[in-house]
Amino acid sequence: MRNYRHIEVRPIAGALGAEIHGVDMSRDLDAEVVAEMRHAFLDHLVIFLRDQTATPLQQLAFARKFGEPIEYPMLKGLPESQMITPVVKLEHERNNFGGIWHSDTTYLGEPPMGSMLLAREVPPYGGDTMFANQYLAYEALSDGLKAVLDTLVGVSSSAKADVTRTREDRVKAAGEEVKVMTAEHPIVRTHPETGRKALYTSDAHTAYIKGWTEKESLPLLRFLWEHQTRPEFTCRFQWQAGSLAFWDNRCAMHNPINDYHGFRRVMHRITLAGDRPR
Repeated sequence: MRNYRHIEVRPIAGALGAEIHGVDMSRDLDAEVVAEMRHAFLDHLVIFLRDQTATPLQQLAFARKFGEPIEYPMLKGLPESQMITPVVKLEHERNNFGGIWHSDTTYLGEPPMGSMLLAREVPPYGGDTMFANQYLAYEALSDGLKAVLDTLVGVSSSAKADVTRTREDRVKAAGEEVKVMTAEHPIVRTHPETGRKALYTSDAHTAYIKGWTEKESLPLLRFLWEHQTRPEFTCRFQWQAGSLAFWDNRCAMHNPINDYHGFRRVMHRITLAGDRPR
């Protein structure tokens, strides 16, 4: 285990996820604190802060300590900054945004490195988010299947039906035109900072394997999608107002649970620029 001098790191599960204590994101953090948080982020794939009172612009300044904020496709940001996207489910709505296992926006040529989500309003119960470790998912496969997957490229699309449904309310509310975006990425990507291999496909975005038909692709892809979210690869986070999650999109998937109909949930999201998967 890594020794931390400036922060306290408390793992929440065996697979991934850790709460960070001793950090106030509304303040200008010392470089040593940021460096230790970065180490915890790479070690645990998703890190959490509790009881944060940062304003939107303070959240944005905090995010800039870890990467370059970018606009989220198809959705408008806050008046204070287009880089902060409100993720909202209202009392009368049935679909929650992104309510399916996925890595963020893999239909972009350079998908984000990570995302930060800060809870502003939460339901009295429900609305947890699950995360899954894609290093472990890859490492648990047989050597024979790894050898096959290491050669394959997935074609991602923003127009797959299940995930499109989760965006309908927010896109309509924003008055945005839905654009179909596609990108090709390896089914197994190598993390640019840790050098570890991770599965990089999801039911939300991967349409088929390059060079294969959709019918040929689906049996293998469906096996992977089920395998990737086995319970022993996951953790589950219970939100409170003022909680922040920061996850590594390059090696972790997430799934916001849609079990709080009739209640309002408001989150502020910042997306950080990434690179082309290899």
